[in-house]
Amino acid sequence: MRRHLPFPLVCLAAIGATFVVLPVVALVIRAPWGDLGDALAGVGASSAFRLSLEVSLAATALSIVLGVPLAWVLARGSFPGRSVLRAVVVLPLVLPPVVGGLGLLYALGRSGVAGRWLHDVLGIQLTFTVWGAVVAATFVSMPLVVIATEAGLRSIDPRYELAAATLGARPSRAMWRVVTPMLAPQVAAGAVLAWARALGEFGATITFAGNLAGRTQTLPLAVYEARQTNPGGAIFLSLILVAISIVVLVAMRRHLTGGR
Repeated sequence: MRRHLPFPLVCLAAIGATFVVLPVVALVIRAPWGDLGDALAGVGASSAFRLSLEVSLAATALSIVLGVPLAWVLARGSFPGRSVLRAVVVLPLVLPPVVGGLGLLYALGRSGVAGRWLHDVLGIQLTFTVWGAVVAATFVSMPLVVIATEAGLRSIDPRYELAAATLGARPSRAMWRVVTPMLAPQVAAGAVLAWARALGEFGATITFAGNLAGRTQTLPLAVYEARQTNPGGAIFLSLILVAISIVVLVAMRRHLTGGR
């Protein structure tokens, strides 16, 4: 079947592949390779890269800590409104990031619904801080952990837990000793995808945490700023993000293609 694909189908596939590949090739062609060092130094690449790693790793950790229990409740629990809760949890995947950032601003900003209490009572301000960037990245990346974990839980036969219970294991022990080891690959896959999503976050971050160099300016925000003043630096920063994305996709190919 693969040797006799219809010619129109092959043509459309070639156009689609070219449409995706051409922008990446254009970045490689237009990059001023002779001025690599000066271009990266002019956009503060090291600071933006370090901050991006810190923010994305912290967001991934938060996504796991909050997303795995949430996925467990959605997969194993039975309560009114579960479908609505699931829809709300995955909403950031389809919500425009700027809209998400605006929602975070009115919810957790200094004068927001919950942010006012955080500031007045606990003295915590999230906006225009590195933790604000972490919150924004977590908001858009946590659904990936929830989806992967819930899918993994639904693929695990509940009879394993029943067998552990008949052997005297308490529910918590069965969860940690039986289910968690089988669920670990799905959680890891969700975590890697969440990390990649957090690393590339732009809209929610710039809306909620701002674009402060050395403070909240991650790689995507540095690309946005450098595009106007240092196009060469913007291209190199973009290629860094492209390279990281390719590495993640290659590492996750088995999970994305069903093992092919």
